[in-house]
Amino acid sequence: MIGVNGPRGETAIELNGVARRLCLTLGALAEIETALGCTNMAELQVRMAALSAGELMIVLAALLRGGGESEAASTIGTADVSPGRAAKAVSEAFHAALA
Repeated sequence: MIGVNGPRGETAIELNGVARRLCLTLGALAEIETALGCTNMAELQVRMAALSAGELMIVLAALLRGGGESEAASTIGTADVSPGRAAKAVSEAFHAALA
């Protein structure tokens, strides 16, 4: 199992049988806002409530990059992960970072 730094807001997800680190860094947050066309946190909150599958992959990839998992982020489109697990991991990453 990959070590996660809880105080830093890191969480993990298993992709293709390998645990990968997720982290909502400031850079990841800015990347997500830009990709979803949001100009502030209030807009982002609304958009996050109704992500398409493609948008979920974009958000997950940004969180992987924030966790130092750039290689995993670049192959997220072919990863073996259920949509439900991906959504749960994204939710956990946001909760960990903003709690």
